[in-house]
Amino acid sequence: MKSLIRFDWAMKRLLRNKANFGILEGFLSELLKEDIKIENIIESESNKLNKYQKFNKVDLLVKNTNGELIIIEVQNNREHDYLLRILFGTSILLVNNMDEGMNYSEVKKIISVNIVYFELGQGQDYIYHGTTNFTGINKKDTLKLSQDQQLLYKTENVSKVYPEYYVIRVNQFDDIAKNTIDEWIYFLKNEDIKKGFKAKGIQQANEKLNILKLSESDRKEYERFIEQIRYEESLIVSNYQVGEIKGEKKGKTEVAKNAIKAGIPIEIIVKITGLSIDEIENLK
Repeated sequence: MKSLIRFDWAMKRLLRNKANFGILEGFLSELLKEDIKIENIIESESNKLNKYQKFNKVDLLVKNTNGELIIIEVQNNREHDYLLRILFGTSILLVNNMDEGMNYSEVKKIISVNIVYFELGQGQDYIYHGTTNFTGINKKDTLKLSQDQQLLYKTENVSKVYPEYYVIRVNQFDDIAKNTIDEWIYFLKNEDIKKGFKAKGIQQANEKLNILKLSESDRKEYERFIEQIRYEESLIVSNYQVGEIKGEKKGKTEVAKNAIKAGIPIEIIVKITGLSIDEIENLK
């Protein structure tokens, strides 16, 4: 077993403790390139607006001292609709934080940080940042805020008014830490922190997230968590392999059927498809 616990389990247990806020603050500060201070951890299960709405649950939801809401979510298993899922998450969070009579200028800024351990989309990078901008169709210029709007929104850029998205594709990282955020991603991928790492909060993580410092009950729970992750990964691989086998067999069957129709001798069909004589006979 590795020396440090996984970040997703830490978020559910240790990082909710105010004494460990420095770890989260360090990671977010390096990622967002600004000094992040956490005011508090918010309950991450949003209330349903109606009986038809999905129940929205994220790994961790924090509010920083600027009043911004930051969603942090780790996803281990492949989800083809994950990009829409993170859109849903920010949208429902925005609605749930609107009080009756609230002015639109009071809408809270939302930042969605997504740490994924599967191939999400296509691209060569391992960190992607998504924002909203408005580009002129004719003049190709970017819509900017007026001075009054800058005072109202407390920002100079339109993109800062809307939710922002960060996607960290952990498995794409090449294990070479070229800067401080890379040091954090190295930890996310390897559950290890090198002695010379200097990123904000990283050495506190090295101390606080040590498996040997867990209580006996926490260590047992963590071991069960790891076993569950391994079981889920094994299940996914097994289902994929079964699907491949079924697909391959179906393809061979189709070839054999066409060969039978063409009057090709069974001996040759056996050599072409690898099916047995009995399997081919049953297709007639």
